[in-house]
Amino acid sequence: MRIVVAGSSGHLGQHLVSTLRADGHEVVRLVRRAAAAPDEITWDPYGSEFDSAIVAGAGAVINLCGAPVAGKRWTPEYKQEIRDSRIKPTEVLARAVADAKVPVLLNASAAGWYGDTGDADVDEFAPHGPDFLATMCRDAEAATAAASAGGVRVVLLRTSNVLAWDSMIVTGLRPLFKLGLGGKFGHGRQYVPWISLRDWLSAVRWLLTFSVSGPVNLVAPQAVTNKEFTSAFARALRRPALLTLPGGVLKLVGGEAGAELLHGHKMVPKVLVSNGFEFADPTLEQAMAYTVGRG
Repeated sequence: MRIVVAGSSGHLGQHLVSTLRADGHEVVRLVRRAAAAPDEITWDPYGSEFDSAIVAGAGAVINLCGAPVAGKRWTPEYKQEIRDSRIKPTEVLARAVADAKVPVLLNASAAGWYGDTGDADVDEFAPHGPDFLATMCRDAEAATAAASAGGVRVVLLRTSNVLAWDSMIVTGLRPLFKLGLGGKFGHGRQYVPWISLRDWLSAVRWLLTFSVSGPVNLVAPQAVTNKEFTSAFARALRRPALLTLPGGVLKLVGGEAGAELLHGHKMVPKVLVSNGFEFADPTLEQAMAYTVGRG
């Protein structure tokens, strides 16, 4: 299958492109810089002009565009970048796949859709929350409307925290935990949705051909709290997790982004499970051993 990928330079995009090629697919990458390889095509994700011939003949388009949510303070300017870097490329690609009659569009979304849901289970039919990330996810998902109206099967990838040796959450936590300075965030009772990288990759590949549409929670079936998550992380590194990072410190240092770490999303992978998808890492201990505990 010929698959066009936007947002291939990010962590998930790089792993996905490599995996799709290993599966035997022809992968074309849309890049913002000058094309430097035969499989690259330069595009302007913020422009109104995009030649739909670029995606014509593709079996699928996968859009993973978006500025990182973590790792930067959310100034008003950066919050606008977070929104624009998702919504505008999605609008461009949605029109293109509709015009070119591409069969399927897999479009990035996130756990942030739900907002802080406390102890409530949330499947794909739960409403969006009221906060910044929730409304951003709502608007980014709505930006696929032209594709759906054009008869394209649109799948909205509501991705949770992806566990991999080189993922942002793991590389961000590993140094502190290796020093024995790890521990829960705030009270630690907030739920942390997660999925192993190999399950995320398997789910995306499965969704390319399985006839589901709409939102899909890319999350493991085992729900864990922040305290349980950080304890498992520490065990995988053979370190203690005795400390607590106070919520006030997170808010002071990280601002609105820091406060987001105190929010919980008890996501349920209803669409995946009800349609027979099988997880390689259904439990956190398995995922931690496979990813965090490597090396």
